[in-house]
Amino acid sequence: MSKTVTLRLNERVYELFRRLAERDNRPLSNFIETAVLRFIEVEQFVDDFEMEEIEASKSLNESIRRGHRDAEEKRGQFA
Repeated sequence: MSKTVTLRLNERVYELFRRLAERDNRPLSNFIETAVLRFIEVEQFVDDFEMEEIEASKSLNESIRRGHRDAEEKRGQFA
C-alpha cells in the first residue's frame, strides 16, 4: 500500500528534480523514489569484489560469528 510523505525542498533543488523528472517523462514523486532507491542500493549493499574480500577474511568472519553468538545469548551491549 502506498504512503504519502511530505517533503520540503528549497526552490533550487525542487526545480532540478522537476526538470530531471520531466526529462525522464515521469512524475516527480517517482523520480525521487527511484533516486533514493538507487542511492541505497549503492551505499548499503556490497558488490561481488567486496563480498569476496569479506568472505576471505578469517578474522572478520570469526568476529562476526562471535558477535552473532553474543547477540543470541544476549551478552554485551547493543545500542
